Amino acid sequence: MTGACWAAVGVWALIAVTRWLGYDGPVWPLVMFPALTPYLTLAALLPVALCLLTRRWLAGVAALAVFAALLGFVAPRAFGGPDPARGPAVRVMSANLKEGSADPGALVALVRSLRVDVLAVSELPPRELARLTRAGLTGVLPYAVTNPAWSTTGGTALFSRYPLTDGQRLPLVDEFVETAAVLHVPGARPVELTAVHYCAPVDPGQYTCWRYGIARIPPALPTGPVRLLLGDFNLTMDYGALRTVLDTGYRDAASVVGQGLSTTWPYDGTPVPPLTIDHVLADRRIGVSAAGTYPIRNSDHRAVFAALTLPAA
Repeated sequence: MTGACWAAVGVWALIAVTRWLGYDGPVWPLVMFPALTPYLTLAALLPVALCLLTRRWLAGVAALAVFAALLGFVAPRAFGGPDPARGPAVRVMSANLKEGSADPGALVALVRSLRVDVLAVSELPPRELARLTRAGLTGVLPYAVTNPAWSTTGGTALFSRYPLTDGQRLPLVDEFVETAAVLHVPGARPVELTAVHYCAPVDPGQYTCWRYGIARIPPALPTGPVRLLLGDFNLTMDYGALRTVLDTGYRDAASVVGQGLSTTWPYDGTPVPPLTIDHVLADRRIGVSAAGTYPIRNSDHRAVFAALTLPAA
């Protein structure tokens, strides 16, 4: 039993080391495992129980240390509070439309109830764009930059209560596109918005697409334009790739206010533990006062909402 205890401790210690070092795995399917880190952290109590119940005290202490290391990596996302900077307020939301299957009326109702100023959508085919228009979205958010895609998973768009300029279509891989624009909120500095949707690394073919999308994320430098990224990143905060992006000047809005473990996918019966793969990544110069997730009828994702304060002009 001593050998079994130490073997279990070794496995979870390896998991802890890879997370703290930000090692995501070089190939599929290893790259999928970091997403399970919150669940693996809870499971790290199993070797603790095994070692202590069998009175392998030294191994038990080691198992507790490994559990503490994993907990220290995951738990900070669940603690925090609002830190709204002084400046104009803006309320933003991201929604994945599940290949154009999401109920447009439900989405527009959510936009109204949350008083959303900026909406980023992904998995937008032309038919869903037409349905959103008929449901009244452009009456609430009249400014838009849209890039629907016939592939159903690739299209993205931005809708806003405030003017959008310099709209761009940013091609990725396999018909995946990003939509970018500059947001002009009265009294605030211009904000470079991007609606993102990166491939999911669920098979070898999409792994390259996934890495390509992540590598294109621009830094949010203190001397550069104010940036805001919204969408389906297909990344949890456990990935070294996303932590590297944060190190370039972003914060995960949900984690700032202690909502970083609120899961966003899947919510359609897919046999996968719920994960947090949709995010609002805000430039560090942007304050965060609230964040949350909300269901959308007929979508497998939950919408991600954040109330922000922008740097004053």
